[in-house]
Amino acid sequence: MGKELEAMEKKHHHHHFVLVHGIGHGAWCWYKLVPLLRLAGHRVTAVDLAASGIHPQRLDEVASFADYAEPLMQAIAAVPALHERVVLVGHSYGGVGLAVAMERFPEKIAAAVFVTAIMPSPSSSMTTIAEEFFKGHPLEAYMDSKVEITHDRRSFSLAMGSNYLSTKLYQLSPPEDLALATSLLRPGSFFFKDLSDNMVLTEKNYGSVKRAFIVCKEDKAMVEDLQLWMVKRSPPPAEVKEIDGADHMVMLSKPKELCDLLLEVADRCQ
Repeated sequence: MGKELEAMEKKHHHHHFVLVHGIGHGAWCWYKLVPLLRLAGHRVTAVDLAASGIHPQRLDEVASFADYAEPLMQAIAAVPALHERVVLVGHSYGGVGLAVAMERFPEKIAAAVFVTAIMPSPSSSMTTIAEEFFKGHPLEAYMDSKVEITHDRRSFSLAMGSNYLSTKLYQLSPPEDLALATSLLRPGSFFFKDLSDNMVLTEKNYGSVKRAFIVCKEDKAMVEDLQLWMVKRSPPPAEVKEIDGADHMVMLSKPKELCDLLLEVADRCQ
């Protein structure tokens, strides 16, 4: 009996997942995934980035991407490096925060999982990714959203409209989740100029962290071709997983499937 219990302990590792939301969203968008991970015996931290969720700052008080991502950096800095490494999970624009954290704290991160997320790398700057993104998602695709953008596209803020949400992001998610989003979403900025000028990713730090990318097959905001384009330009090896029938908000449309894949990726990092 003792050997059986020991085998079970070895099979079911305990992980600390740190969840990073996308543009305009907040820690609230993970409300289905968090209890699934905790019921499986894992620790979960869902972060509100600056001017997001219930974070007290307003967007006009956030001067740079570093300011925007500071709550994430504080959360990882607090992790005791000798005793624990986290599994970082970033959704959509949250992938940029993952990349910066990987560069800054590679020794504290067991794996970084990009969930239909922006995936910058030493060979793919934010400027390059933005150019590729806008090829398949021109400004008119934002529909009833409020978009403020300069001619050189180096400054970009977004307040998502209800039609855009229902047709591009939440089209396969339950209607109550769309209703929740329309109540809780806040305007966001992409900080393109700041990131283009200041973000540096290296093979030594960023490239040393194990990476996985989860492709959402029915994502209409970040289409599958773009997702795979970013993976191919990222330093190998990046593990690729797919979820069928998942819209952009996969944590709401397919939470169980997402949970299963996160556990699978995390267990392989032990």
